Amino acid sequence: MGYLRAVDPFPLESGEHTKLHEFYARLAEGRLVTTACAGCGRTAWPPRGFCPECSSDQFAWVDLPQEGTVHAFTIQETGLPAGFDGPRVFAIVKIDGHRVFSILLTRDPAAVRIGQRARLTPLRVADDPKGGARWLPAFTPV
Repeated sequence: MGYLRAVDPFPLESGEHTKLHEFYARLAEGRLVTTACAGCGRTAWPPRGFCPECSSDQFAWVDLPQEGTVHAFTIQETGLPAGFDGPRVFAIVKIDGHRVFSILLTRDPAAVRIGQRARLTPLRVADDPKGGARWLPAFTPV
């Protein structure tokens, strides 16, 4: 019997399961994107299939800036998910008014500071069940 995952984001990444799969396809290209409502123009984070403001389900993909500012962070040394080495810095990076929860890739967690600039550096994680590459948003301190 193989290892089973309690939570697996694969369905969110697959075009077979959701129209938000474009987020992951563009992240693999090194682009951080979100949805902009075609009705009222509001952008949302995380990307959404409908607008929380006007309830429209029509949207366009828009690029977000490649850099943001560390808004908050925590350093986790134990109890990390399978496949992640510690210590791991989890951060909220503020980008264009949105707060993006992500991993902060750094060799020196003690040097991370609130207000520090961080650049998008997508992180490749375990492949999906069909062998396709999978990505998470991550940032590197500038």
